[in-house]
Amino acid sequence: MGFGLERVEPAFMPRATVPAAKRALEQAGIGIDKVKAVKLHNPFTVNDIVFAEETGTKIANLNNFGSSLVWGHPQAPMGTRSVIELIEELVIRGGGYGLFSGCAAGDTAMAVVILVDERPA
Repeated sequence: MGFGLERVEPAFMPRATVPAAKRALEQAGIGIDKVKAVKLHNPFTVNDIVFAEETGTKIANLNNFGSSLVWGHPQAPMGTRSVIELIEELVIRGGGYGLFSGCAAGDTAMAVVILVDERPA
């Protein structure tokens, strides 16, 4: 539904996922309040804390089934795993929007908004 790739000023890597996520949400035409599940792939906990503070997301609502970092840090395989876990979480929740964001080395980050069709009640 939306994609974002952003860069922040050097040495501020923990903030990079925020503008990337905001761009993806803007492209999808939704706000963070419409997102049912968020998966982040970051090397440090501070990244998740900064993301929660700057987006107004409760930190308890991030990475509901664990962080992909338990499997390692390479973005390609672990980012892919996170997106698959995001889809699975949205299916469990009955559908809706999901957001994945992760740092992409240095001071850059990427984000994607996906939509899993809601199941009829």
